[in-house]
Amino acid sequence: MSTATTTATLLSSPYKRSNKENGKSDVNVNVDKGSKKMGVHGNGGGYIYDVLNGKASFMKWTLDDVVHVARYHRIPCFFAAGLLFFMYVEYTLRMVPDSSPPFDLGFVVTRSLHQALASSPELNTLLAFLNTVFVGMQAAYIVWTWLIEGRPRATISALFMFTCRGILGYTTQLPLPQEFLGSGVDFPVGNVSFFLFYSGHVAGSVIASLDMRRMKRWELAWLFDTLNVLQAVRLLGTRGHYTIDLAVGVGAGILFDSLAGKYEESKRKSALASFAPGTKELH
Repeated sequence: MSTATTTATLLSSPYKRSNKENGKSDVNVNVDKGSKKMGVHGNGGGYIYDVLNGKASFMKWTLDDVVHVARYHRIPCFFAAGLLFFMYVEYTLRMVPDSSPPFDLGFVVTRSLHQALASSPELNTLLAFLNTVFVGMQAAYIVWTWLIEGRPRATISALFMFTCRGILGYTTQLPLPQEFLGSGVDFPVGNVSFFLFYSGHVAGSVIASLDMRRMKRWELAWLFDTLNVLQAVRLLGTRGHYTIDLAVGVGAGILFDSLAGKYEESKRKSALASFAPGTKELH
């Protein structure tokens, strides 16, 4: 029975700490391929984790382990505290009655901007025009990567994203905010109807920015991110989107970019498999 031995610094769980904390060498991790057991050896180990037994390590925690988790895993601890906090908020919050408009914290924060735009139609029109130009920049870049550079990932992700947006937007049609400030030059141009959930403006910008980062076009990516933030503030100020539309737009851009990458990878593997030994090569 062969045993492969590797050496690693284990800080991913409280009972697998590196001996570097004590000025000693790293712990050794032995993986027995026959029994599928992983042993943690060394002065800093002290525990053996058996994959087959499925025993929860949490049941063996000591106070030192809890302190270790709080020290080295601050992000999960932060979200654990967030879970408890928002459980309290959710179960004690008075829900908005059906006779009142939806509450949106983003509308509260941008109240001054909304008042300024409402009192100055010219400024509202100017910002709407600039936002439309930015949307055109997004579309131009995404199509350029496919038609000119021969990289279809951004275009595929945009197609995924807008199709899903259409499905969700039609399935749940949110009411237009009562204080909405429209403009004839805003995209879509002409004050036509549009889906509120989720923001295609924001998602499209995220897709373009992610592609720029893959190509190491850092300055252009930062420019798009900055314009995207300004765009989000403007959309809240004009009541053109709820905050949740913008937040989900960011997530949608990341999600569909990832799915487009997986789609490309699957097609690449299929193409390679067709030329594998034993298959007929195309000429």
